[in-house]
Amino acid sequence: MSFIDRWLGRGEQRSIENPSIPVSASFEELMGFFGILERNNALPIISTEAALQVPVVWSIVNFLPRTLASLPLHTFKAGENGDRVNDPRAQLLSFAPNPEETSYAWRVYHWHQVFTGGRGLSWIERFNGRAVGIWPMNPSLTEISRRNGRKSYHFEGRTYDATDVIDTPFMMKRDRLGSYSPIAKCNKAISLAIAMGDFAGGFFAGGGVPPYALEGPLPSGADAMKRAQEQIQRAIELARQSGRSFFGMPPGHSLKPIGIDPAKGQMTEARLFQVQECARIWQMPPTFVGDLSKGSFSNTEQEDLRLAKHLVMQWAKALEDELTLKLYGMRPSRRVKHGLDGLQRGAFKDRSEALARAIMTGQLTPNESRALENRPPKEHGDQLYIQQATVPLGTKPGIGHNGGPALDDDTDEEDGADAGTQE
Repeated sequence: MSFIDRWLGRGEQRSIENPSIPVSASFEELMGFFGILERNNALPIISTEAALQVPVVWSIVNFLPRTLASLPLHTFKAGENGDRVNDPRAQLLSFAPNPEETSYAWRVYHWHQVFTGGRGLSWIERFNGRAVGIWPMNPSLTEISRRNGRKSYHFEGRTYDATDVIDTPFMMKRDRLGSYSPIAKCNKAISLAIAMGDFAGGFFAGGGVPPYALEGPLPSGADAMKRAQEQIQRAIELARQSGRSFFGMPPGHSLKPIGIDPAKGQMTEARLFQVQECARIWQMPPTFVGDLSKGSFSNTEQEDLRLAKHLVMQWAKALEDELTLKLYGMRPSRRVKHGLDGLQRGAFKDRSEALARAIMTGQLTPNESRALENRPPKEHGDQLYIQQATVPLGTKPGIGHNGGPALDDDTDEEDGADAGTQE
C-alpha cells in the first residue's frame, strides 16, 4: 500500500491524538510531512538504509546477528541435568525452521530486524496443535494491537495470536505494543557520523583545497566578476592537474580560506569519537568494530569476555525463553538453550586444555567431552575420572601404595626416639 493510500485512510488506523495522521506511516514519511526533514542548519533525520552507510553501523548490525546465529541451538529436557532431545520441534530450531531456509539464515534475518528496526518477528505454523514450521515476518508490515486484553499480530491479511508469534523486541515501549528502534532513537549520533563523512569526502574530493574567498580590487559589473571567478577557478584546476604546488594570482589579490581547517577542527579525533559513540548504542566493545586506539594485548581478551557475558548471553537468553514459551508452553517439558561454548570453537588450544581439565577433575566423562567436539563416543568412555594425587589433607596412602609400606598412625616421635635409644 502506498503512502498516499495510507494517508487517505484506506483501511488504516488513525492516531487518537490526530486522526489525520495514519499510525502505519513510516518515521521518515511523518517527519517529511511535518517539514522536519527539510530544516536548515540541523542534522537530517536518516532512515535505516542511510544509517547502514556508516561503516561502524554496518559492522555492528552484521557482526551481532552472525555471531548469535552461529551459536548451536539445542533442546534439552526440563531440569538441572536434562538430557538433550531431538524431537521435531528441536529439528526446526537446530536445522531448518521451514523448507525455504536454514536455521542460521532464519536467525540472521531475525536478529537483523532487532538491531536495525528494533524488533524481530516470526509466526509459528501448527498442525493439530504441533509446531511444524517457523516463518519470518516483516516487522514494518505487521500491525500489533491488543483486543480484550490479548495481544495480536496482523500480517499479510492474517491475524496471529501472541502464542503463535516469536517476538524479540530491542526495547519495549510503555504500551507494551510498540518497540524502540536503536537507529531511530539514536538518530543524531549516526547522522553526525554521516555529516562528518560527507565533509571529509567533499574536502578530499576537492583535492584537499578548502573554500577560498578572493580579496583585492574586484572588477565592476556582474559579467566582469563572473569572468574573474572563472579565471581563478581555471587557474586552480590547471595547478591541480599539473601537480604544481602554487599558481599565479592577479596583482594585489589574495585567497583567504573560508570555514574550519579539518586539522584545527580535529576531524580525525571527532570521527573516531563517533565510532565509539555508535558502538555505545548497541553496547558493542570498541575492539570489535576496528577501534584499537585503546586496545592492548592484556585488555583485548577481556573485551572478548565482555562481549560474551554482557551482550551475546543476554540476547541469547531473550530468544531462548521466547522459543521455549511459544513452542513448549508455560510448563515446558523441554527447554531451548544456546551453546555458548560455540564462541570458543576457533580457539582449539584453549578448548582442548579446558576439556582435559574437566575430564581430570571429574566434571565430564571422555565421551561427553567428545560430544562437545562432535566426535563419536568410545568404549569405556562413560566413566568419570579424577587424578589420584588429589586427596584430602591428612589422608595417608594405604598398603602397597606406590610399592611402599603402610604408615602407622599410632607411631609418634616419642616412640621413634625410644626405639632409637634401645637400639
